[in-house]
Amino acid sequence: MAPTSKRKSASATKPSAETIQPNPSVNWPPLTPLLPSTDLSVTTVVPNQILTISSLWPSKLCTTYTSFLSSLPLTTTPAGPKRGLALRVNDRFQISDPAFAERLWSGTALRELVLGYEKSQNVWGGEMLGLNPNIRVYRYRPGQFFDRHYDDSNDLTFTLPSANPGGEGLPVKAKTTWTMLLYLTDRSTGCVGGETVFYPEAKKKGKGEEPVVCELEVGMVLLHRHGRECMLHEGREVTQGEKWVLRSDICVKR
Repeated sequence: MAPTSKRKSASATKPSAETIQPNPSVNWPPLTPLLPSTDLSVTTVVPNQILTISSLWPSKLCTTYTSFLSSLPLTTTPAGPKRGLALRVNDRFQISDPAFAERLWSGTALRELVLGYEKSQNVWGGEMLGLNPNIRVYRYRPGQFFDRHYDDSNDLTFTLPSANPGGEGLPVKAKTTWTMLLYLTDRSTGCVGGETVFYPEAKKKGKGEEPVVCELEVGMVLLHRHGRECMLHEGREVTQGEKWVLRSDICVKR
């Protein structure tokens, strides 16, 4: 399906004040165990568009987090979307937590792998800062899905970590350029369906390329470009089990 002239925007990329908790109040489990960056690598699925990192989180850590996340006050999306937004049916929770975003970025191998993959600012859209502090938790149960949509880029103020323990960080004008999805479940945990599928733009002759299907994989990070260069994509319906995802975005200076 080729995109229409008026692109849909993912409601997940336009969080409202009512759904984001303003202050960190989640006691996240420790990010252990973890594999060293030397045991991991970045895989290019589509150049400059889709990247994956397998086993960024080991299965044991993913199991710990799915158990913990199920205790959070998740809310189910409305039955019908607002005008211009893609239909999404899932349970979610989101919170502004700069400290946890920094742990996800620097406390794992993510930062080293991303920075080592490609130093060109043209790929990431600017000078890399870290992950968006807006942390989103998604749970998809049987029958739930996220229809075809585009993820928007967002402007924000990013606070750089302070060089002094306990000190205030430096605020920097930033924008998001890539979506980060961390999958916590897959077929091995009983989740069937829920693949993230990308649809390349239709060619002039009216025939588009084959869809790019990214299967769920426990502990895998999926990175995809968003904003003006975002590919049309969807989260397919889950038919069995539960699909759990942690979501953030890569931030760069603007």
